[in-house]
Amino acid sequence: MRYFEDFRVGDVYELGSRRMSEAEIRSFAGQFDPQPIHLGEPGEPLIASGWHVAATFMRLYVDSVVSGSAAEVSPGIDELRWLRPVRPGDLLVGRMTVLGTTVSLSREDCGIVRQRGELSDDSGRPVMRFVFHGLMKRREHRPATSADVHPDTLRT
Repeated sequence: MRYFEDFRVGDVYELGSRRMSEAEIRSFAGQFDPQPIHLGEPGEPLIASGWHVAATFMRLYVDSVVSGSAAEVSPGIDELRWLRPVRPGDLLVGRMTVLGTTVSLSREDCGIVRQRGELSDDSGRPVMRFVFHGLMKRREHRPATSADVHPDTLRT
């Protein structure tokens, strides 16, 4: 089990890969993003929804990192970019890099791991990149005392 303390700035996690099929691109689009370009309507090239690409990253991330960690929730994402279209047959390869760690101010039993998630095609060209935050349980924690709180953070 990986805890907050086990994530170090610069750590890289290879997440594995997934090949995108025409059927799953159309199925996802039909359910969640029914734009013509994602449905492959006549005269339109078929490309995967960016949300499908993001969901694919999430599956790889959960299987490779979250399932072996004391993960809680994510307080959010930043800087989401879709960099090139994903087409049927593309193999997406995932990677996560730890950018920073900080103890949570609202949950003293947890810390926040700032991460960069990336998906690349099988030629190594990036197709999606974003920064996200994961709340991870701490291995050991103690109740905060006044010595742990900087005076500027006190609220009245």
